[in-house]
Amino acid sequence: MAAEQPQEVRSKVAKVDSEESWDLFTTHTDDRGCPVFVHFGASWCVLSLAMNTCFEELANSYEDILFLLVDVDEVKGVASRMEVEAMPTFVLMKHGAVLRKMVGANPEETRKMIQGYVQSICPATTSE
Repeated sequence: MAAEQPQEVRSKVAKVDSEESWDLFTTHTDDRGCPVFVHFGASWCVLSLAMNTCFEELANSYEDILFLLVDVDEVKGVASRMEVEAMPTFVLMKHGAVLRKMVGANPEETRKMIQGYVQSICPATTSE
């Protein structure tokens, strides 16, 4: 019996590596009406790196939202356009408009930000 090979887990977070890829991702999601959740960070920022696991978990939980990772040093034009001044910064967007913006490494508040948005568009039905 052959040994099972571990399956490679593919990230559901897309890395933005240029202004062109940013425009492509955001235009494509605008056309589909898909919300976008962006993590602006930097490779040298310990707090940004610490939030990567949380961000990846959220991406796995909310498949109808596009999760993007932007390194502000690699894609300075996008960071400037989005008025990112500190890392990490999290931005929730839809149709090119910023819905919510949060600065800081707080996994619980980041989860609440996404959950609040999802609940606002799909309120849970309660049965009593």
